[in-house]
Amino acid sequence: MSDRRRRAIRVQSPERRPLLSRAVFSHPNGEEPFFSCGPNAHAHLPVYTNIHRIRRDVISIVEDYLTFEQLRDLRLNISVVRPLVDKLYEQDDISIVYCLLVNRSRFLHEQEHMTNRQNVHFTRATLCEVVATRILRRFGEDNPGSEGLLLLANILVAGFEPFQNAPEETRREASLGAAWSYHRTLPALEVAILSGSKYFLSSTHCQKVIDAIYVGQVIYTPSTFLDMIPDRYKQKPISLYQPQNEPFLNQYRLIVPRTRTALEIVQFITLLCLYLLFMLERNPEYLSILEILFAVYAFGWVLDQFATILEHGWAVYTQNLWSFLDVMFAIVYWTYLILRIHGWRIGQLEPGQQALDVLAMGAPVLVPRLAFNLLSDNLVFLSLRSMVADFILLTFLAAWCFCGFLLSMVWLAEGRHDLVTISKWMLWIWFGLDGTGVSKSTDFHWLLGPILMIAFAFLGNTLFLTILVSMLSNTFSTIVSNATAEIQFRKAVRTLEGVKSDAIFAYQPPFNIIALFVLVPMKFLVSPRWFHKIHVATVRTINLPVLLLIAIIERRILWSSPEYAEDPAEQLPRKRRSRGWFWEKWRITTHGDIHAVFEIAPPDSVEEDIAVDDEMTHHMIRRQFARQQSSAHVEQRPKKNDERPRKNDDNASTEPSIKTPSRRDSIAPFGMLTEQVRNIMSESGEVEDLTARLGTLERTTSRIEEMVTRMCGDDKDGESLGAEEERASEVDAVTDELDAGASM
Repeated sequence: MSDRRRRAIRVQSPERRPLLSRAVFSHPNGEEPFFSCGPNAHAHLPVYTNIHRIRRDVISIVEDYLTFEQLRDLRLNISVVRPLVDKLYEQDDISIVYCLLVNRSRFLHEQEHMTNRQNVHFTRATLCEVVATRILRRFGEDNPGSEGLLLLANILVAGFEPFQNAPEETRREASLGAAWSYHRTLPALEVAILSGSKYFLSSTHCQKVIDAIYVGQVIYTPSTFLDMIPDRYKQKPISLYQPQNEPFLNQYRLIVPRTRTALEIVQFITLLCLYLLFMLERNPEYLSILEILFAVYAFGWVLDQFATILEHGWAVYTQNLWSFLDVMFAIVYWTYLILRIHGWRIGQLEPGQQALDVLAMGAPVLVPRLAFNLLSDNLVFLSLRSMVADFILLTFLAAWCFCGFLLSMVWLAEGRHDLVTISKWMLWIWFGLDGTGVSKSTDFHWLLGPILMIAFAFLGNTLFLTILVSMLSNTFSTIVSNATAEIQFRKAVRTLEGVKSDAIFAYQPPFNIIALFVLVPMKFLVSPRWFHKIHVATVRTINLPVLLLIAIIERRILWSSPEYAEDPAEQLPRKRRSRGWFWEKWRITTHGDIHAVFEIAPPDSVEEDIAVDDEMTHHMIRRQFARQQSSAHVEQRPKKNDERPRKNDDNASTEPSIKTPSRRDSIAPFGMLTEQVRNIMSESGEVEDLTARLGTLERTTSRIEEMVTRMCGDDKDGESLGAEEERASEVDAVTDELDAGASM
């Protein structure tokens, strides 16, 4: 790596140059590697100070509740968002994104403790997310190529701690508090997931880094909450993967998210097949070979899920789409295992039969779980989790409220009907299955019984179902409206969970059981260097077929030179083939000419014909900007009616110079603000602004009437030609002023 700093400056034509010139910073990686799991070369950054500086600025800026759409408005973008982005970006600090997301998490935490959810804290949290997205975009635009990708990866997955470079007394006070893990480093990507920053995670440059991590182009050793088999002798810094410089049997490729996803699908299919084969011949009287295989393999699979929870914590684990299914099966499995061992210990068949009955309840969990894996981007599965949560919550509240009806009927029955029977009748009425409860209502009381049952039927079957359908429809429509952000958010969760640092993930079930009971005691007997050597040798021996397959696929198919992207500096593997790749390859399609016209280079004669229009196209945008800004260059007018315009030579000397249009941002394509935009951004109230505009229109109208009267009067014939021209120019100036006032 070169020692000298290079500025990432791209030479552009005047029309494509940025609107307002901003500072462009280069961020060389430095001589020291940048880690995600521990101290790094950027440990000098004032993270603690930046967090509180950002909090002070955001609190001083935002004082009222605003929605996300209002924050993206043109006026707020120019007056609020962009100045804050400019200020923070010019600090040349890659921890700013992390600090913004930490502040967003804090504002959301403060919002949860307020009765009004639409409060100012939500706006402040949203502003932090928007600013973080803009700053990340600027880092990506100002640093292209592979070095820019590495910089974005450092911003998103580098580990920072909130108390980094805090005063010593502050760190001492934090160490005495309840937050015992205050020193743990967290990447900005994990903070974004914890705070639900879907807009930030779905941005272009964030998804670029997530895709690179998912396919294994960006490699690093992540920070973890707790390791079951820690092996920190050799840690991978944040770097770009180069197959030609890596060993052929690379055990680190087992923890690449794309590879982990494929291996997890194979593991789950194996678990499902063993489960089905065992349940087809289940017998509580003896332990069959299939039951032993299933019990051992399921134990290793549940151990892998438990290690995943310890890797990034429960909060990140539950963000996964199918995590609740895995937890439910783990509970079912442990209940089955305890009952089975208990029955084998006491020598009775009844606990064994109960264990098999409990294990049968795992089928509704295991069978749909495979669909969640294969169709994780489907809208139905994306919305199903939230809809089930709403359904359970509303059902619990309704059951709680309807317990009063149950108590009334039990007391009115006076022992004629038991509690279970009455509950069954009410449940049937609730779901509209049977009306036996209504026909038996007179057994409770000749008047009060029917009233209670009919009221319960109206409230439970009609009102409850209506509210339930409305809630589920609202949840589904909300998810569908943000389908892209939801899909990319789930992909970010899978990517973050897929990067593992615990050594136990290098062993596939059920070999992770052996690793747990052998390597953990060995950790205390040998040195870290020898423990690492033993671990690497064991992993390469056990996973030899898998590592060979991964090496061949990556080097020959996924990462082969002919299939790199067009920009060789990016070194991104080609995307997955589309469904119709066979027909496209052999030109068996009726729409092949649409793409073929771009694949064949045009001849020189066509290039010469095209080049004729280059000069016109080159200045087209400039002329368009000139039209937009023409209203801003109106000549100075006299303040009083009796004043006369200056001479031509004076006008020539005082004529304002035309400013070259420049691009400030994609949202506001104006280099200098026109008078109209200035009036829009004025700080006066809407009522006062409207009154002023109406007054201006009335005065302008009266002046036009007076001038028309003078022009049409009797003294018109005696006036000179110069006076007529003078009045005509005055009419034109007033007309322009009237047009400007009407447009406002």
